[in-house]
Amino acid sequence: MQAKDRIILALDVDSEQEALKLAEQLSAHVGAFKVGMQLFNSAGPQIVDMIHKLGGRVFVDLKFHDIPNTVAAAGRVITRLGCHMFNVHAAGGREMMKAVAGASREEAAKLGSTPPITLAVTVLTSISQQELEQDMLIPGMPVEDVVVKWAQMARDCGISGVVCSPREISAIRNACGPDFKIVTPGIRPLWAAANDQKRITTPRDALNLGADYMVIGRPITHAEDPVQAAKRIIDELEG
Repeated sequence: MQAKDRIILALDVDSEQEALKLAEQLSAHVGAFKVGMQLFNSAGPQIVDMIHKLGGRVFVDLKFHDIPNTVAAAGRVITRLGCHMFNVHAAGGREMMKAVAGASREEAAKLGSTPPITLAVTVLTSISQQELEQDMLIPGMPVEDVVVKWAQMARDCGISGVVCSPREISAIRNACGPDFKIVTPGIRPLWAAANDQKRITTPRDALNLGADYMVIGRPITHAEDPVQAAKRIIDELEG
């Protein structure tokens, strides 16, 4: 995989025009574009097709979390959009993850297409150890232990991989094997600020740990020259 293919650009904007401008500028410099709740709810599902027409792949980041039947139905709809990836919350449980993984594969088979990569969100990178224990009511377990247990559960349910902090990559690799996909947010190049993410690392560190894909947003989208920022990150990845 080329270095650029590992970069998933977070289109955390609420304007279709701004999103498409970034997609047009950067489709040759990143591997995929992440369309999250902000953009999806503003521009609608057609934004996925628009990005495809500009040559980009799409990670639909809506983090489904509901009863199994509802999430399976949503997974079928998202699969019909032809996205490269989409995600659910591991906290939704085994039956939910089994249902959506199976539904997505079945829908892709009907369409004669490659199934999207399904991902489970483990512990959000904005959650600290203190918040995990006091607010999420999981006392006495380090973040890494929770992440690994949820990753194993996702794998057992037929989910392709996880979204996790880069600091948990090694533990997940050891527990889930080399073919399990790992997508890591919380990535900041050496020259960028940490912003609101508490568990972060650099692109090169994440690559060395074994990340498959890295979600990067503000260091590129807020740069004066987004293309040059993406090229700097590629250079950093290539060492």
